[in-house]
Amino acid sequence: MSEILPSPPPTETIARPGPVRRLYDWVLHFAHTPYGAPALAIISFCESSFFPLPPDPLLIALGISRPKRALWYGLLCTIASVIGGVFGYMIGVFLFDTVGTRILEFYGLTDSYEALRTNFREAGFFAILIAALTPVPYKVFTIAAGVTRLPLPIFISASLLGRGLRFIAVGWLIGRYGEPVRAFIDRWFHWLAWGFVGLAIIGFFLVSGLLGGGRDG
Repeated sequence: MSEILPSPPPTETIARPGPVRRLYDWVLHFAHTPYGAPALAIISFCESSFFPLPPDPLLIALGISRPKRALWYGLLCTIASVIGGVFGYMIGVFLFDTVGTRILEFYGLTDSYEALRTNFREAGFFAILIAALTPVPYKVFTIAAGVTRLPLPIFISASLLGRGLRFIAVGWLIGRYGEPVRAFIDRWFHWLAWGFVGLAIIGFFLVSGLLGGGRDG
């Protein structure tokens, strides 16, 4: 009589994280390396013209690791982001047909750009301010500002104000509250991601209405 072997225990299926979460984790790993601050500056620069993920997660992680430098990280993030915005502006001025259109097509933002381009100059300061302060795709606005030749001082001042309010506020919150903020983001990441999408949609309609008001005037 053959021996009946026990059935093997069921194997647990570990869900593989999605591409956004993998990119988020890749960005965060720089916080545990000597290259955290340079990585923050590079990601902040690139996000303003073509990189998909905002620098906030790395800013938060670095601020948690060194709370006394959290405000400095926020300032670094702001300056690098605005310089990156100027780079996006120059893409709009000099390289829109060859580079700018491909960036917009890659992210599916061509329709958003077309909606913003008409009479962009009339409400350009407030459009850039809202895009710099919210999850609205800032890269669309940097490129559109260059194409429409929005005066560079207006573009830079709006970007500095919006990005500064956003990133320096994050630095202050991390310096004050630290690890609980990180734990909250890790626990509610997917809901926060959808929340950012919702805020981006609201902000986009707000800017579109602003620009539409400029057309009517």
